[in-house]
Amino acid sequence: MGPDFLITLPNVELLPVTYLFRRCEDDPELRQELFRGSGYLLYQVLDDLFDYCFPILDKIGAKLDAIEPAIFEERSEDVVRDISNAKQEIIAYRKIIKPERATIRMLERSTQRFLPEDLDLYFDDIVDASERIWDLLDNYKEVVEALEDTNESVIAHQFNDVLRILTVFSIVFLPATLIASIWGMNVGLPGGGDPPTSSTIVFWVILAAMVAFVAGMLAYFRHKRWL
Repeated sequence: MGPDFLITLPNVELLPVTYLFRRCEDDPELRQELFRGSGYLLYQVLDDLFDYCFPILDKIGAKLDAIEPAIFEERSEDVVRDISNAKQEIIAYRKIIKPERATIRMLERSTQRFLPEDLDLYFDDIVDASERIWDLLDNYKEVVEALEDTNESVIAHQFNDVLRILTVFSIVFLPATLIASIWGMNVGLPGGGDPPTSSTIVFWVILAAMVAFVAGMLAYFRHKRWL
């Protein structure tokens, strides 16, 4: 920027700048109004660019609003992907806006000599816009983190429900498994009609060892306060 010129060097096309340039080409009155000084023209370019940011922020806000009801509709995989995409957008936007805040404040001071006296307060609007955008991004960051925590809680609750069902099935079939295991042992069993033999005594020893093992485990669980 100089006293009578302004050069922009974007890495990619900036639609607000392109649109403003075309309007100046087509409208001599607008061109005359904007060309009151390079400082004022820079302000107008920045103002259009920051105004362009707010619809993008609105889209991010709409995405966050749509995620919240989806969390409780048992679409966990889709919600995880949507939350991840929203977080990436917010992080990328914050990386852009954060250094611009300091740059805009520095620019406000360095462009004073290129501004007419009646326009020296214009850059305050740009500073306010950058702060509003940063506040919105901070708010969205907190919202998406809260949504992520809520979604993880819902997933954990669903997982606990599955474990509870599997535990119920295990407990239901445990007595049948225990009976089948006991009566499937290759030792003499009581009630077989024959006098007690060493094989029958082995059965009672095994049964006593099983009871002792269960009692020991229960005592250990009580000691660890798991029961």
